Amino acid sequence: MGVLTYTDEHTSAILPSRIFKASIIDSHNLMPKLLPDAIKSVEFIKGDGGAGSIKQINFAGGYVKHEIEEVNEKTFTYKYSLIEGMGISDKIQKVSYDIKFEGSPDNGTIAKMTTTIYTHGDFELKEEELNAGKEKVLGLYKVVEAYLLKNPDAYV
Repeated sequence: MGVLTYTDEHTSAILPSRIFKASIIDSHNLMPKLLPDAIKSVEFIKGDGGAGSIKQINFAGGYVKHEIEEVNEKTFTYKYSLIEGMGISDKIQKVSYDIKFEGSPDNGTIAKMTTTIYTHGDFELKEEELNAGKEKVLGLYKVVEAYLLKNPDAYV
């Protein structure tokens, strides 16, 4: 099994508590509303969103299942693994994410995400594939950020 780990960091003018509530705690309600053409529904097939829960995200062309390992509303941390669906194959066993939202000096947020990809055998991902995944995550982050900027009273 191969393991590839990388870390990304993004900044925002939005407070960490608001981004955490919108993009993590209430993502099952908010994301299908913000991206109805891409995300058809989000449902918990096990649990209620806490550690041990399994969340299924249904897209126009498939689905993914996330196993939630940690949700901490005090430290604004979230850990989960992509365990089934799009992105999982005979070459990729699972993908784990460790996300932390921290306050920035300008009263915004520094979002740090560590991604660990577990591959079968000696399979190696191409840089284009990694970049495509990073761009998708950044795109979701930017959609939530734009919504929160336009709706200053949401998720306060």
